[in-house]
Amino acid sequence: MTTPRVVVVHRRTEYEDLVARHGTRGQAQFFLATRQQDLDDVERRHERTRTALNTVSAAIPSDWSRAEVEREDLSRFVFRPEDILVVVGQDGLVANLAKYIGDQPVIGINPLPGTIAGVLVPHAPDAIGRLLAGVTSDSATVLRRVMVRADTDDGQSLTALNEIYLGQPTHQSARYTLDVGGRIERQSSSGIIVGTGTGSTGWCLSLQQVQAPRLPLPRPEDQRLAWFVREPWPSPSTGSSLTNGILASTPLTVHVESDTLVAFGDGIEDDRLTLGWGQHLTIGLAERRLSTVQ
Repeated sequence: MTTPRVVVVHRRTEYEDLVARHGTRGQAQFFLATRQQDLDDVERRHERTRTALNTVSAAIPSDWSRAEVEREDLSRFVFRPEDILVVVGQDGLVANLAKYIGDQPVIGINPLPGTIAGVLVPHAPDAIGRLLAGVTSDSATVLRRVMVRADTDDGQSLTALNEIYLGQPTHQSARYTLDVGGRIERQSSSGIIVGTGTGSTGWCLSLQQVQAPRLPLPRPEDQRLAWFVREPWPSPSTGSSLTNGILASTPLTVHVESDTLVAFGDGIEDDRLTLGWGQHLTIGLAERRLSTVQ
């Protein structure tokens, strides 16, 4: 059996960002104090996160390979098929990681219970030894989370764990023709969101509660996606009858009628697809999934 490599994924803490921006701890504290804010709570969260990282590091067997990667370096890091990925941080960090890996198991560690929801990072730091043993012995329970994919007519693609958003890069209305399983409508709206069962605990849940309380949202492993149109505007040339629903085998297609629309996944606007007049975008189920250790 190939010796596994444990890759610990994390991001800089708020405290580290503040000190890097202001040069020293004292300068950061002064900056916050002038705005009636306190550095102490930020520093305590930083220390708890560092403690969690140290706990994880100490639990990795000494004869295993190990590596660390920060969120900013994910796109440049070379992951191996035998890697075990341990994410220490916010739920969103798992979504950031998802697009760069394949079937490697992901263990989510919550360093700040009570502050971080823990949907994707459900485990306490001191559980890491047991979880690593479960993965290597094939006794761990792994949830295969469905992902969503967007494809343009010129060959670009984008995959996300939670949801894909399509709309204007500004606050202007997006104009397009929506095609959902042969139901077609020309629309002007604040954008379209297509989400997975994992995303149904976040943005999609908020939209469902407002727009369609009776719409059954998918579970993380369901081969279904939920879609919503934000604030469609009824006018002589645009409609608002197609606003939400569930996708299964049939994708959703958008024919662009704006100079510029963008599509991005999981809130990462820098990694986006840009479309212009006449192009079309297809959004549906992705072929690959994300394997999270439960």
